Formats: sequence, structure tokens, C-alpha cells
Amino acid sequence: MQTNLPANLPDWSALIPVLPSDGPRARAVYAALRGLIEAGRLPPGAKLPPSRDLAARLAIARGAVVAGYEMLLADGFAEARVGAGTYVAGAVPRLGLAPSPPPAGDFQPKDLPGDLGLAQPDPQSLEAFRVLVNSHLAKPHPGLFHYADPRGDAGLRGEVAAYLRVARGLRLHPDQIVMTAGTQGALDLIARAVLAPGDEVWMEEPGYPSGKAAFAAQTLVPVPVDGEGLDVAAGRLRAPRARAAYVTPSHQFPLGVTMSMRRRLALLDWALEAGAWIIEDDYDSEFRYAGAPLAALQGMDGAGRVIYVGTFSKALMPGLRMGYLVLPEPLIAPVLALRMRSDRAPSGLIEPAMAEFLSGGAFAAHLRRARKRCRTARDALVAVLQEAGAALTAPDQGLHLTLPLPQDCDDRALTARLRAGGLGVRALSTMFLDQPRPGLVIGFSGHPPDQLQAAARGGVVPLAAALGSIRAVDMASCPPNLLEP
Repeated sequence: MQTNLPANLPDWSALIPVLPSDGPRARAVYAALRGLIEAGRLPPGAKLPPSRDLAARLAIARGAVVAGYEMLLADGFAEARVGAGTYVAGAVPRLGLAPSPPPAGDFQPKDLPGDLGLAQPDPQSLEAFRVLVNSHLAKPHPGLFHYADPRGDAGLRGEVAAYLRVARGLRLHPDQIVMTAGTQGALDLIARAVLAPGDEVWMEEPGYPSGKAAFAAQTLVPVPVDGEGLDVAAGRLRAPRARAAYVTPSHQFPLGVTMSMRRRLALLDWALEAGAWIIEDDYDSEFRYAGAPLAALQGMDGAGRVIYVGTFSKALMPGLRMGYLVLPEPLIAPVLALRMRSDRAPSGLIEPAMAEFLSGGAFAAHLRRARKRCRTARDALVAVLQEAGAALTAPDQGLHLTLPLPQDCDDRALTARLRAGGLGVRALSTMFLDQPRPGLVIGFSGHPPDQLQAAARGGVVPLAAALGSIRAVDMASCPPNLLEP
């Protein structure tokens, strides 16, 4: 095969290791060739092999090579010459060779992806979703070539509505749903379309830091959380006419408690009396390991005061950037008006694939597998932390656990020591608006149990030392449980 290539170029079969045994072959061909071009191994003007020859050499479908070439052409790395074939473009960026990746399987605790304190979702078992995305991209929906509904794809909203009725007991119709760029996009729409600058907003204390950031233009009122969830009576005393309350009732972040029925009813009563909105963030209700969760607040709301916020970030992946709002009828128009003058509509590129993922049963099957993996990871992490002397039990729901610490413990300093040992954690004290208490917030999802245990054991020595020194100094004067008065 004559390719007019430099003599030092390795045989094309050298590309085989970078081609996955499953997955997008065209993307892999594109990435491999682009890497050779950027590294100078394929110089400007070099002729690429005929697609049929390269496909035969790599033992893949010719269509994958053709699609890879088309991506190179589209990105300016190659040029087509009529009747002559495909050539490396005359002017392309030149980069140095990329460093070799670390050997597979040689895990080090500090190599854990992301921040364990952020409760990363499990990235596996998404093959069915990938296939659906590829299928819809291969045959784009005609609606992609027009400006879309600001609420999002009608088919997807219908599937989300059906899912929420069954899984969370919501009372809704699809037109109440607005698809968003995750939870943060949903909260931003609420903060700007529903609330005014300076409006008082009840915030759980401690609470979700990004939730506080979303309502930075409002006046945040810290309301304490105890074993029953948000203390509604305390909220009434501090800001009886607040405009809204931001809550995580199914699994309070970060303490992990579930709001009792008594508190839920009290919160709904207050919202009706005050004409306030309840912003219900149901961020990880899919991950329940024991018992049935209480119904969502929205399903109990007979007065239309609850704004429900959901996300696929935890169940699937944050990179999907897909969440949703379920709005009371009076708020649909102002939220859509803001959406139209800001980002106009959510991205419709993968919404049809997500609708099919929900309707075909693949999402339910994925959740069953993901819950099993997360439960296994939770048990592995708890076992190692208990070895260090941490007094905790495995949480019944969610993707993180919280380890309260005595009041005189510097959780920020301890967090730094644990990170140095390889265990990614977050300091609980940073999640308070007023009168912080120390503790550690540790996520356990998205990592194989053996890697999670390795990271945890890397942090056991400083954690055990810290717990030992705390007990020796002043354990009696510092309640070990945040939920105790």
C-alpha cells in the first residue's frame, strides 16, 4: 500500500491498541490520526491510506474510517483532493508528543478521580445510553434545525413526568416541567425569575454550599437542622414572612437526615400562610438502600407552593448537564420568559435519547445496578473508617456520609491531612452560615470498592490520630453527634 508517509511512521496496525473493543470506533480513528498529525508523525501533505485499506488493516468497518476522516476534514486537520484521496492539511497545529499514561492497575490513593466529598456518581453501566445517543445523532431529529421549546423536548418531559409520578409521587403534567442545565441551572432560574434581590430565603443550617451560592442576591436566613430535618418553628421565629425556603427533605445535605412528616406538614402550612415558595431539591432520591422514602413534598402540596428540583447528574453523570424543574402553574410564564431572554432553550441534542432511555426500561435497570455498586462502596468505606475508630453507621440513602466531630476539632486542618493521605473529604464547618460545627463529608460513589478502601486507608493514620487526640483532650465537653442539642 503506497501512502507517501515518512519511513519512521509505525505500521498502521499500531493504531489498534487505541481502538476500543466496543464504543465509538470513528472517534477513536479520528483521535489516533489527529494525535499523529499534531505530533508531527504525519507531516503536512502526507496522504492518508484509502479508507477501505485502513479499515481492512485495523479489522473495523469501513464506515468508521470514513467517519473518522470526515471529522478530520471538518476540524481542518485533513483536506480532500478530488480523485486523489485524503491528505494531511497544509497548516495544522504542532504539539509535542503526549507523555505516556501511567501503567494500568498501578493504583495510588491520590489518583482517585474528582473529590470524594462531592459524591461522584458511578460512571458505569451507561452503554445503553451511549448507543441511544449515537443512534439519535446518526439520524438527527428535524427539531434540532429549529429553535426549540424553552421547556425542553416534549417527549422527554412526558417521560420525566411519568417517572416522577411513579417514583416520587408527584402530581404534575408535562407542561409544568422545564428542563435545565442540572440543579444549578434550575436554582439560577428560580433565583432570577421567582425571587427578587434582597428577598429572605430560609436556608438549611448546615446546607448545600452551591444552593447558598445560587441565592447570593437574596438574604439568606440560616434555619437549624436536627434529627427531624429543618426546624420550621425556628424558621418562623427568624423570618416569618420569608419569600422562600430551600430544603433537601428526602436526604438533607450534608447531615443525611430525612424530614419527618410532622415537619413536612408544618413547612407546607407556613408556606401557605406566608405566601412563600418551598424549593424542594430532591438531588439523590434514587439511591435508597433500606426502606421506602417518604413521598416528595410536591406530592403532598395541595396549594401549589412547592417548586420541585431534580437532576440526572447523580443517577447518570454530571457531564450530562440535565436537570429539571416542576413548577406551580403561576410560575411557568415568568420562568419561561427568563429562559427565552437568556439561553432560550435547553440543548436538544440528546433529549430524545434520554426520553428513550427512560421509556425503554434501561434507566430503571441502570439504577438497580448503580444502587448495588454504591451500596457496596458505602460498606467498604464505612468498614475502613470504623477501623480508624470513627463512630458511624452506614447511611440508608445517598452518595455520601457525614462524620460529626467534637466541637474543638479543626476539621479544615484535618481535611488537609486526610487529603494528603489520599482521602478526598470536605470540611463540614464550611457548610454553615452561622455557628459552624466540625465534621467530615465523605462521598463514596463512582469508585470501585478496592480503590475506595485504598484511599480511605491512606487517610486512616491521620484520622485515627486525630480521633485519639480529641478523646484524650476534651471528648466529654464536645458532643460527638451534630444532631444532639
